Amino acid sequence: KPSLGREKTKKKRKMVGFESYVVVHNIAKRHNVGTLARSATAFGVTELILVGRRDFNAFGSHGSASHVRFRHFHSLIEARNYLKDEKDCDICGVEIADGASAVNEHPFKRSTAFLLGNEGSGLSAKEYEICDFFVYIPQYGCGTASLNVTVAASIVLHHFGVWGGFSERVRDGSKFIVADRPLRQGKRNICAGTEESIVEERKLRKESAENGFFDEDGNGNSSSELLNGLFLNE
Repeated sequence: KPSLGREKTKKKRKMVGFESYVVVHNIAKRHNVGTLARSATAFGVTELILVGRRDFNAFGSHGSASHVRFRHFHSLIEARNYLKDEKDCDICGVEIADGASAVNEHPFKRSTAFLLGNEGSGLSAKEYEICDFFVYIPQYGCGTASLNVTVAASIVLHHFGVWGGFSERVRDGSKFIVADRPLRQGKRNICAGTEESIVEERKLRKESAENGFFDEDGNGNSSSELLNGLFLNE
């Protein structure tokens, strides 16, 4: 039987109502955002935060991108300030790092935003700087050095939901019941920004255009790909 102390802690967590967030920055494969949105919806994420570009590829979301809120920031510092000052969140880096805790130990204390590293190079130095702590996913087989970013997100978000006492979704047969799709706000696959962020983005676009960044080049790179390069190392 679980101890009385554990039961009291579990009830307290449910009363507090913890929230989870996912920060998307410097992910090389843009289509991974759609799969992340699907996992975010499944595991009760409050917001999926895009840093850098406002557009995203919803491939792989199977419509679930319509059920999770997106928020946009131009820089990691802006995202950090929002999460720390407005949402009172811890920022957790998902990385096999020195001092990282195993995610199954549930080292969470409050609402938490999860920052996942680039598929190849992991978290950057600037991403490390904004994290309060780190978790890693223990592996038991010998055939791979790390997990796909979307798989890692699913595992971590599920553990946080268990720790936070999230209510399980009602099932119907072999599937979970999907809510009615909300009315679409704004353009498809564009994360709506604040008035200030949109003004800043237009300014960056104008400056970049003046420098020739938005011309189609000989390698067939589109303007959106070049814009992605501008934000890649923020």
